[in-house]
Amino acid sequence: MTEPAPWWTNAIFYQVYPRSFADSNGDGVGDLDGIAAHLDHLSLLGVDAIWLNPVMVSPMADHGYDVADPRDVDPLFGDLGALERLITAAHTRNIRVTMDLVPNHTSSAHAWFQEALAAAPGSVARQRYIFRDGQGPDGAKPPNNWVSVFGGPAWTRVADGQWYLHLFDAEQPDLNWDNPEVFEDLEKTLRFWLDRGVDGFRIDVAHGMAKPPGLPDMTVPDLEMLTHDDDDPRFNHEGVHDIHRSIRSVLDDYPHAVTIGEIWVFDNEDFAKYLRPDELHIGFNFRLVRAEFDPASIRGAIENALAAAALADASPTWTLSNHDVEREVSRYGDGVAGLARARAMAMVMLALPGAVFLYNGEELGLPNVELPDEVLQDPVWERSGHTERGRDGCRVPMPWSGDAPPFGFSSNPGTWLPMPPEWSALTVERQLADPDSTLTFFRTILQLRHSTFHFAEFDVEWLHLRDDALAFSSGGVLCVLNAGRTALALPAGDVLAASAPLLGGKLPPDSAAWIATG
Repeated sequence: MTEPAPWWTNAIFYQVYPRSFADSNGDGVGDLDGIAAHLDHLSLLGVDAIWLNPVMVSPMADHGYDVADPRDVDPLFGDLGALERLITAAHTRNIRVTMDLVPNHTSSAHAWFQEALAAAPGSVARQRYIFRDGQGPDGAKPPNNWVSVFGGPAWTRVADGQWYLHLFDAEQPDLNWDNPEVFEDLEKTLRFWLDRGVDGFRIDVAHGMAKPPGLPDMTVPDLEMLTHDDDDPRFNHEGVHDIHRSIRSVLDDYPHAVTIGEIWVFDNEDFAKYLRPDELHIGFNFRLVRAEFDPASIRGAIENALAAAALADASPTWTLSNHDVEREVSRYGDGVAGLARARAMAMVMLALPGAVFLYNGEELGLPNVELPDEVLQDPVWERSGHTERGRDGCRVPMPWSGDAPPFGFSSNPGTWLPMPPEWSALTVERQLADPDSTLTFFRTILQLRHSTFHFAEFDVEWLHLRDDALAFSSGGVLCVLNAGRTALALPAGDVLAASAPLLGGKLPPDSAAWIATG
């Protein structure tokens, strides 16, 4: 008898950015009790699991990705009791809960780093991080030419003259993973949350952690944020795989739990290494996010992602948006065309075998928001000298109800990022009452994915209809995307759903349809 596939194989994950989902206590920032209060929205939507962005104790220099205490909940979001209530309420609805894990670095407010600052060069406390002497007279230059992902140098000098490495913000010092104390502490963190019912982790910067011996210079020290070159010495060092094997050795004691890697690696063989049987369960492949709204670009992204996962016999993953990238409605052109294309691409993504990740607000068709300079909070804005606006535009809070901000997100009109008045047309309340809304559309196609697709394998069979169209079958359904400028005649069969009304039986431009084939 064959083993049943793990629950995450074709699961629908819903990413919750906690500070932007729902605020229960009126401070203008979303929290854990706010999420718990809106779980019925996720049940009706039809998701299998939640991925929570960081809720651990943090000074919030990078909105929680600077963790000061990895084994407690930050008061901004509630407390351990609130998280346990959320897990219980989600499990009652058959929704699993995964959390963000940040193993590459800590906050500069972490007790370890504060101890390191107070200690002498070469001390045990400093060896938990990456401290080095500088170059040049008096060590006044950084130890190498590495740059921070957020802009500026990746080194900061401390009072005694040494420098510490931070691949992100200066308030996020990198841990020294050659020090066994670092994994011993991470194991405590893993077991702490898994023993409380967490169903796994999304591992931040999963291609980071390990650093090459000698910390060689970068050949191109000006790479854009999250656009990591495969020759970049800061990331994807061979030693990272030992770290993932150690993490997996703990997860194997919790067979219900999944690890999901954030892997910005674009060589397929290198990507597949992270998904070997003793490393991560699944890994984010970002090629679909990066694809243009063009059949050749989309097909190339799909084929590449399938090939990369197949090298490791792992489940592929699909996503169109997250808290780090521009929302797809805006990426595809904004306005009516951007929304039409986003809906069409949702159907393409959900017709593919593997795990799918939706980002909160995607189901409402939210666009990116052009925010005024004075409200921007992403550290990218400051570190780039106000040349990069950062990621705040895709993190604006969810509109739930009513006709004016804060749209039921909070009782406080001073939400942590301002909400645009025109979102009155996009609230959950308004869209639930509209049979043609994007929310109704998402509920329909998610229900169909659960009930109609039968993914036996990670296979996609391509069909050529027209050069400006994309067509493939998987799980007993044919998906057709019309990226052209004229209506497209559909192959014979029962149309299960379409992202826009058919025109005389034809598929209009910027839309997609599902047709039953088996």
